[in-house]
Amino acid sequence: MRVESGIAFLDGDLTLPQATRLLAECEQAYQSGIAVFDLSGAGALDSSAISLMLSLRRNAAGRPLEFRNIPDGLVSLARLYGVVDHF
Repeated sequence: MRVESGIAFLDGDLTLPQATRLLAECEQAYQSGIAVFDLSGAGALDSSAISLMLSLRRNAAGRPLEFRNIPDGLVSLARLYGVVDHF
């Protein structure tokens, strides 16, 4: 993950092997004031990406949090799981 101009860019794969590390990085970024996460550079995706996004949303506890450029495949998966409205 890289941060530029107040936006966290999630680059590379968002799958189970990266989930724990990425969640920790995202939570740290959020706690430091980053509230926009861009997925335009995401590679391979699985349900771990949805779990990561839901965890961030839950930890935000109603505070501002925005996901940008969510890949169509991830939106379809979120729709299948019935959680697309959280993104």
